Amino acid sequence: MKTRLIVIAILLLILTVLLSRNDERISDVVLDVINPVKQNYQNFIQNIQDKGHSYIFQKESIEKLTTENRVLRKRLLEQVHYISQVKNIYDMLPKLTRLPVANISLVETISYVKLNSFSQVILTKPSGLQNDTLYGLMQGYVVAGIAQVRNNQLYGYLTSDSKCRFSVFIGKSKAPGIALGVKENEMLIKFIPKWHKIQIGDQVVTSGLDNIFFADIPVGIVSKIEVQSAYTVAHIKTYSDVYHPKTFFLINDARATLAEGFDSNATDLPTFAPILAESNNSVEHNASAQIQNTSTDEIQELNATMPSISSIPSRIDQTQEEVIEPVVPDEDVQEPKKIHTDTPKPPKPKADSSSLDLF
Repeated sequence: MKTRLIVIAILLLILTVLLSRNDERISDVVLDVINPVKQNYQNFIQNIQDKGHSYIFQKESIEKLTTENRVLRKRLLEQVHYISQVKNIYDMLPKLTRLPVANISLVETISYVKLNSFSQVILTKPSGLQNDTLYGLMQGYVVAGIAQVRNNQLYGYLTSDSKCRFSVFIGKSKAPGIALGVKENEMLIKFIPKWHKIQIGDQVVTSGLDNIFFADIPVGIVSKIEVQSAYTVAHIKTYSDVYHPKTFFLINDARATLAEGFDSNATDLPTFAPILAESNNSVEHNASAQIQNTSTDEIQELNATMPSISSIPSRIDQTQEEVIEPVVPDEDVQEPKKIHTDTPKPPKPKADSSSLDLF
């Protein structure tokens, strides 16, 4: 034990003597040994401080990052949905050029009404729609179903739903019928008159008589025919894609407007009357020129064959007061006979002689 202490004391003495001599080689050796120890010590202390700082502010950092993540995810979802809507609309715009834009609205599918049913959807609602009114849905150029407003919500019933019903024409003979939804890509047409000859492969189009669709919109093709006791029933394969209900054309008003407001008793001349007058004048001028260049016999023959042109209308819808004349009745009008009554006349009162004053 004493020997160890003596050895340690001697080593310390030698080290003290060496350091007191200011030898650079000895200083370098000592620094090379001490500096790594100091560096490791500083790194260890810094790691402890960093871990303590992260642990203290961990809750605040998590809440901040979570909020930012939610906002970014919401924006990303909106952008993805917006891009999908823009793509669907741009796919439909070229087809819109062949339809009456004033009576058409674009609607998007929001969701299905039931998760286990692909035949009913909820659509975006344009302004101006009325409750309990049926509207037609088109997918491109073909029939996709009907729509109806209920509880301030627009519901769409595709061609595969039993609530989808509208009138149609079948084949070249235009056999009438009522189309009803049955299942995916299949509809049933009932109430077809038996005297109409329809065949498998005939085209089925809308009739336009129910104020739901325009006329001659393709619906499907006949795949099966059944003859029942009162009428004929046809099964058709529809053109619409019920599994991808994205964007539809909603027919706001399918009524015929060409003859709307027509008044047969109107006396105003139409806008093309000056054109007809000019054409009549030109006809008269050409006819007179031909008459001057023809002989007397030819003139007589021409007058016999040439139609008369007059500005007096052939029919007057409204009567005038000056041309109204009384009509003589056909029946004999007899004077009414005097009626004799049996009631006696009251007697005249006699004059009293006592009451007469002669003077």
